[in-house]
Amino acid sequence: MERVLSNKKAICFFILPALIIFIAIIIFPIFMSGYYSTLQWDGIGKSKFIGIDNYITLFTNHEDGFIESIKNSVILAFLSVFIQLPISLVLALVLSNKVRGENFYRSVYFIPVIVSTVVIGQLWMKIYHPGYGLLNTFLRNIGLDSLAKEWIGSTDTALGAVFVPVVWQYIGYHMLLMYAAIKSISSDIMEAAKIDGASSVQTAFRITIPLIKPILEVCVTFAVIGSLKTFDLIYVLTGGGPVHATEVPSTLMFNTIFHKYQYGYGSSMAIFIIGECLLLTVVIQRLFRMKKA
Repeated sequence: MERVLSNKKAICFFILPALIIFIAIIIFPIFMSGYYSTLQWDGIGKSKFIGIDNYITLFTNHEDGFIESIKNSVILAFLSVFIQLPISLVLALVLSNKVRGENFYRSVYFIPVIVSTVVIGQLWMKIYHPGYGLLNTFLRNIGLDSLAKEWIGSTDTALGAVFVPVVWQYIGYHMLLMYAAIKSISSDIMEAAKIDGASSVQTAFRITIPLIKPILEVCVTFAVIGSLKTFDLIYVLTGGGPVHATEVPSTLMFNTIFHKYQYGYGSSMAIFIIGECLLLTVVIQRLFRMKKA
């Protein structure tokens, strides 16, 4: 094994297939999208080179809802970091404390992650249904008929109603990452804390959380990037409506390309999403490095 790892030709030989696939399905499409974003093109007919006009239109055209879609994705990122991750952390801390049924609860919380997003979307559509939905039925049964609404059909409530399942779906995912990190901490450290008289809360804040900061950085990065590029669940629930109320950049990009046939303009949205994700990844890494220092 040491001979293979020291052989650069062998390393290149084993890396090359994965590198070719990565370039073909990731790098090449990104560059092609960058090229398409400089065109005025419907995806079929002749194209016209217009430079950066599509990018200028992104921030000057207030009719397509792009600015609002950015705001919505930022709100989702905020909710993911300050609601989703704290819940995941609390669950991970509780489950890692050798509670009864630990394996069962760990599996149950992870189920939404592995269930198809379309299935989850259909489930929440039934919950939010204005007629027979579980939520409105519950409100009516306890005498709160005035609170029953068309949750995903009204511009006032659609955004919040859509964000609930989006945040809920990946709580188990982040919980499992944190749980694994907590379980990797040496039991000697935990036992020493108990001997010193530290409570569970003190142990969590002074020992456990500081020791799992690397995985917390990963979770924050995944939560933010996932929020900025979220698509499937929002598309299933509302398609970005009503009246762009739940629109995020990815749903707007999809509708622009495949419904309005503005391939060049939609490609500029795709490049914006990529750039936004890369920028925030760097920012998050810098923030965690500053805290370590």
